[in-house]
Amino acid sequence: MEPDILLLRFSAIGDLILTTPLLRALRARHPGGRLTFVTREDMADTLRHNPRLDRIITWRPETPLTDLVRELRAGPWTHRLDLHDSLRSRRLRLQVGGQWSTYRKHRLRRSMLIASRRRFGGNLGPVADRYFAAATALDVTPDGLPPEFFLSREAELAADRFLDEHQLGRSRRLVALIPGATHFTKRWPETHWHRLVSLLLPGHDLVVLGGPAERELGARLVGSAKPGMASAAGAFSLLTSGALLKRADVVVSGDTGLLHMATAVGTPAVALYGPGVEELGFFPYHARATILQQPLSCRPCSAHGGPKCPLGHHRCMVDTTPEMVLAAIRAPIR
Repeated sequence: MEPDILLLRFSAIGDLILTTPLLRALRARHPGGRLTFVTREDMADTLRHNPRLDRIITWRPETPLTDLVRELRAGPWTHRLDLHDSLRSRRLRLQVGGQWSTYRKHRLRRSMLIASRRRFGGNLGPVADRYFAAATALDVTPDGLPPEFFLSREAELAADRFLDEHQLGRSRRLVALIPGATHFTKRWPETHWHRLVSLLLPGHDLVVLGGPAERELGARLVGSAKPGMASAAGAFSLLTSGALLKRADVVVSGDTGLLHMATAVGTPAVALYGPGVEELGFFPYHARATILQQPLSCRPCSAHGGPKCPLGHHRCMVDTTPEMVLAAIRAPIR
């Protein structure tokens, strides 16, 4: 009997993209099985065109879980995998019933690692590999390949129209800049982004990417219609942003979901890490990436970043200079 597998992860962009190595392994091991993924409606584009999946069930955060619970209870699932293990997903598991498996977040070890500044807690391992712990009954192992992000034809055409309109990427190397991040401590200073833009122009073409929260920042970086540069921040869907990333020769990004999206479409990345460290498990996964980080004794200060630097200096990001980033862009990325 082929398995009928239910997978659950509500958010976020990077975390969902990092589930795709597991999806690929499940499809390869069980080609006749059925894979259904439950996620938030506003995150569904990360998986919408993934051919490994048979179905996506979406949920809106502003609505109760009642209808979702009812739908999941009626499913003929042979395996139920919780890849989120949050309070909400635990509540859903209880209401849906049946036997669920999940992965270990290593909350205690993570807290030790942060509190001791890496002296204790060890390496938690890449989160993409840890998701496989939820699927031990399905006989799958990581294949050592990067995550995947699949695009629609419409998104590809929209990306091409945008680049043609702004005459980007025709004869010069196209660099995608991702200046935003959910939390302040993961953001590279805006002054550094402005300096990097001045170093890259006019020898490169530049496109700024991000969500609605980065729209004004993107406009400030572009300034008064600099030739060879445009901002798409807040202008497009995740799919079109992914298509633009695919067309870039290199991406510069902090520790964000769009960084993982870039590696999932095969674009080399220069990744700027501050509060996060490799032991926490969220570095680019089996991807071409150069990691720029500072050897500071105060790292890591948190698991996901925060509203301000606990010590007030934010050196983990400030000390990574635009000149360092420029050198990384010019060097081969493996």
